[in-house]
Amino acid sequence: MKEAPHRMIARIPCLALVLLLLFPASSKGQLQPARLFTDGAVLQRNAEVPVWGWAAAESEVAVSFDGDTRRTTAGPSGRWQVTFSPRPAGGPHELTIRSAGDTVRVQNVLMGDVWVASGQSNMEWVVADSKNAEQEIARADDRSIRHFKIPKSWAERPEQQLAGGQWRPATSKHVGNFTAVGYFFARSLRNHVDVPIGLVNSTWGGSRIEPWMSADALGFDSTDVQQVLQKEERRVEQMRDRLRAMIDVQGDSLPTDDRGMENGDPRWAATDLDDSGWPTLAVPQTWEEEGYEGLDGVAWYRRVVELSAEQADEALTLHLGPVDDNDVTWVNGTEVGRTSGWTTPRTYEVPASALQAGTNVLAVRVEDTGGGGGIHGDAAKIRLSGSDVDRSLAGEWKFRVGTVSLDADSRKNQIPTLLYNKMIHPLLPQPITGVLWYQGESNASPEDAFEYRTLFQNMITQWRDDWQRAAERPVPFLWVQLANYMDPPEAPSESAWAMLRESQHATLSLPKTGQAVAIDLGEADDIHPRNKQDVGRRLALDARAQAYGQEMVHSGPVYTDHRVQDGRVVLSFDHVHGGLTTRDGETPQGFAIAGSDSTFVWADAKIQEDQVVVWSDEIDDPVAVRYAWADNPERANLYNKDGLPAAPFRTDDW
Repeated sequence: MKEAPHRMIARIPCLALVLLLLFPASSKGQLQPARLFTDGAVLQRNAEVPVWGWAAAESEVAVSFDGDTRRTTAGPSGRWQVTFSPRPAGGPHELTIRSAGDTVRVQNVLMGDVWVASGQSNMEWVVADSKNAEQEIARADDRSIRHFKIPKSWAERPEQQLAGGQWRPATSKHVGNFTAVGYFFARSLRNHVDVPIGLVNSTWGGSRIEPWMSADALGFDSTDVQQVLQKEERRVEQMRDRLRAMIDVQGDSLPTDDRGMENGDPRWAATDLDDSGWPTLAVPQTWEEEGYEGLDGVAWYRRVVELSAEQADEALTLHLGPVDDNDVTWVNGTEVGRTSGWTTPRTYEVPASALQAGTNVLAVRVEDTGGGGGIHGDAAKIRLSGSDVDRSLAGEWKFRVGTVSLDADSRKNQIPTLLYNKMIHPLLPQPITGVLWYQGESNASPEDAFEYRTLFQNMITQWRDDWQRAAERPVPFLWVQLANYMDPPEAPSESAWAMLRESQHATLSLPKTGQAVAIDLGEADDIHPRNKQDVGRRLALDARAQAYGQEMVHSGPVYTDHRVQDGRVVLSFDHVHGGLTTRDGETPQGFAIAGSDSTFVWADAKIQEDQVVVWSDEIDDPVAVRYAWADNPERANLYNKDGLPAAPFRTDDW
């Protein structure tokens, strides 16, 4: 999950290649607006409206916005841009763009508020995989919320055109593929701000923060950039060489046709197949975790299960957990199920007719289309069960690769600047209302968590500078603090996740920022908690305060200072509002206290008006207090009476 920052890039290309990287191809007579300008677009209200794109070099371009026409000439690279005066919220409008006999019409354009939603998988996570997904999709019917998904893409240098994307309205047909946090944010916001909302979804699961930053923000010069790209080239070559060595192929080529299939027949699912020479792989986990870095394509899993005659005489249920991405599963050569989708648990009924007394062969053909691959999830849920059978299937399986589609892009989301160059930089001419950010899990290591506060503040400052030049207005920046995850601690201890949350919280020192605390919304055994509704709602509270200037409660209690009195520590808070309380009506939990030896123990606590008093009979002379300082601060229960949780904190700087 973690990789140290790099200082980078590759050899200096010739001028022709530089131009190719910087400017999209545009043949003579071919008119191409920037990809944000497609049917259903949402453009920023009450700000100048830039419209840009590419045409034949030096050609004339005319752009009409509801009959108001601007003319310009494309530059030597073919790029052109015009600007219209600000327009209020509303629509629909129409853009018509003409050049050299070509015409592009962009219809059903709304003026509203544009929010960029960025970060890693918890922002990328879609409505279809969220809590109550079926009901949420069925009830979605707001065509004034629109979503534009930028494909995962990267570039060695800043580019001006996106890799793709299309605007979609928040209807049942499309909303399942929306960023869930973004959609629930927009839905909540629309109850209080009656304007169209455009969500530009620029996310890549597993990404570190450094790839979302420019070379300038990272302090890189041209030599650093070259070194980073050269290092990445070497990594891809080494990855290809390792895969060749691991998957028993002849020569330099990697297999592109599934070796486990023969004229449509799944020969690697056969019961009489000799798999004694196959390597083994631990289940559950992705095959990348077992050393198969960069492997996309098809791989086969096999396992033998012994059954008695009585056990084989009834139907059983095979539980595989989620499989990344698609699978077909056989028992003794009989297909028992197939499923698509990397988050969907597999549960297959195995008829008694497919079973036999003695040896039974399970075979799973897994197809991975990108990112991690294989059988993953909770080991306890990978089982074969029936009235007289409850057999764990976690552990070693036989494993063999059928095809390889080398995933050379698998770690581009770890390489500084590459995502900024292709997924953020092309957006900069477009004015926006603000940014939603959910990222940090991939930087939550002991080595990186403290440094994150510097990187995060530098990134926000850089993005604001970039967009402020384009939009002539400051950009509110709102983020989700990392949710609770992993096992709760039995005793107070150090925590990289708590440190990263502190780094996020420290960034509130920048103006026009907001933070949605989520330490009560996570899941111990899943880094992707399904409750994105409350995350979106809390971000919307911050937006109403920071972007729209509304006077309302938008934060839970925030520690401000403390004093030590008679062996107890008295803590004071901001954002108390109607008063302090606890989530469950019990005494405050999740506090730890230490003396001068820096050894923390769980503390007793009580609410005293708008303060919290903390103590322990084990500590006579307390020096420091921590609250919710854990990967999963499950005990933490301090809230204000408006129902918002207190932010984690510590009084020490140890």
